[in-house]
Amino acid sequence: MRALHWNKNIPKVLTTKTLRPVWQGVIWSPFSPTRMAQFSEPTLPGPRWLKVKNHLGGICATDLSVLFASTDPGIVQASVFPDSCYLGHEVVSTVTEAGPGVTRFKPGDRVILDKSLLTGLSPNCLSQEIDPPCRYCAQEAHSLCENSAANLGPRGVGGGWSDGFTCHETDLYPCPADFSDDVAVMVEPMSVALHSVLRRPPNDTDKVLIIGAGIIGLLTVQAVRAVAPNCMLAVIAKYPHQAEAARRFGANEIIGREDQYAAVARLTGGKRYTAPLNRGMVLGGFDVIFDCVGNGETVTDALRWARAGGAVVLVGVDFGLMKVDLNPVWYQEVDLVGSRGHAADEWQGRRRHTYDWVIDLIRAGKFRSDGLITHRFPLKDYKRAIATTLSKSAGKPIKVVFDMSLP
Repeated sequence: MRALHWNKNIPKVLTTKTLRPVWQGVIWSPFSPTRMAQFSEPTLPGPRWLKVKNHLGGICATDLSVLFASTDPGIVQASVFPDSCYLGHEVVSTVTEAGPGVTRFKPGDRVILDKSLLTGLSPNCLSQEIDPPCRYCAQEAHSLCENSAANLGPRGVGGGWSDGFTCHETDLYPCPADFSDDVAVMVEPMSVALHSVLRRPPNDTDKVLIIGAGIIGLLTVQAVRAVAPNCMLAVIAKYPHQAEAARRFGANEIIGREDQYAAVARLTGGKRYTAPLNRGMVLGGFDVIFDCVGNGETVTDALRWARAGGAVVLVGVDFGLMKVDLNPVWYQEVDLVGSRGHAADEWQGRRRHTYDWVIDLIRAGKFRSDGLITHRFPLKDYKRAIATTLSKSAGKPIKVVFDMSLP
């Protein structure tokens, strides 16, 4: 079995991190902690474990941050990072083998990876069979599990950027029979977008801004439209093909390479203030801002563009230490809200798994995947697939996937 595999080899991590700004190919060199490896066909490590064969595996920025060794050792996640993990978590597969204790699936069932952010990286109480579960797993907020670093029980082999993988049955979700693989592989990133919007749901009367029009930004456009169909929705899009897609999925306004502070004031009716040696701020800005980039610059700007009492939801994240001006949190009582992965979400008076909400929205035509998968590669062309993902304007990529049916 082929799999892109990362090892916590600190000298290699630091070497890759140091050399990548001047030599991008370092990620594929012997200095890198990540390699495409050939593993023996794994056996099931427990009675409630499964083996699957992958169909499609999406390339996500979270995986790339591990591949590029961009995670700063000083951030909080680094304190609980595992010794190794397998890349790829947006994946649709078919069960090929099930342990004797498996009750939810059987060989031949199509499935979507559910709870593991990166395979081997985020175990929870269910996959570790901890009873009673922690307070978060009891609420189905598995990404917040208090026992994720307990290191109990076996770990799976393989991930979404592999021929297949093994996992605990609770890490999988049944794939709807009426969904094609192209639709099914988008359920996980769609759930990330919907969960973030439900962390601070906008109203129809709100002015909403989405920073970033990559795949998560475009899916957040659709999530906002599903939750607040009549709100005023603006999107910051860096490239023309992203702007076109944002409009197609429901954006009213696009902010491009213009003066963004002026654009925010114009679209919200707010008042822009400038000062020497200061980027300024807008009083009376957006009600809710979803930052789908999440670096120090975008967070600082977002907090200055939110109205007093408004909110900034951190959807994307830079896995580094950031320099951010948090004064608007105090000065304007702006809420800075985190959002990670997906969980069980409250909406319309009910609490359901985010996947359940997304599946209903897909069937209702409110979440669309048409035109989002722009490039497909066989797993053997993993270097070209990553390069295409990074090409941005040149290749006009939106979602790049590994297609295991390709030779």
